[in-house]
Amino acid sequence: MSEVQSTFRLQPGGNAPELTLPDADGNPHTLAELMGANGLVVVFACNHCPYVIHVADALGKCAEQFQESGVATVAINSNDIERYPQDAPEHMTTFAEEHGWNFPYLLDADQSAATAFGAACTPDFFVFDKNRALVYAGQFDDTRPSGNKPAHGGDLAEAVRRLASGESPLVRQYPSSGCNIKWKAGRQPDWWNRG
Repeated sequence: MSEVQSTFRLQPGGNAPELTLPDADGNPHTLAELMGANGLVVVFACNHCPYVIHVADALGKCAEQFQESGVATVAINSNDIERYPQDAPEHMTTFAEEHGWNFPYLLDADQSAATAFGAACTPDFFVFDKNRALVYAGQFDDTRPSGNKPAHGGDLAEAVRRLASGESPLVRQYPSSGCNIKWKAGRQPDWWNRG
């Protein structure tokens, strides 16, 4: 299992890219529509990555708490589903249900969202305020699949708590770690250089 980290290409204060992406049933969603009263958590995810599976249940629980604070959540699957059919839309709904994801899980079929956000790995987390300015980009928490600790979402939860309460963002933001985005042939961004 080769570990990749966030790129931090989207810097704090930078604006969330515009996007319109379909869910597994083909229904389109826009960023403006998804935004909560106080902000939005965007997580790049997929169905098969052990890092995503490790945090999936805890993410479902955290998202419910975030919603109570006026911060919505959306997951985006940018993997090449031809090479990784387990990430195809017909499996996305089942995966979301199994892990209590009561938030939209969208398909980035042309990988334009991953490129625009500078997403590098699954999972990769971004938190935006209600004005669509980035306040957090980093890890869910300090646990990993290879460890013996269950995921708890402490880093992400603290970022969302600060956002909802009007406090300043976390000064130190640790990168997310996970499997690399599975780029399609010819779609790998110019900035992608992972050896």
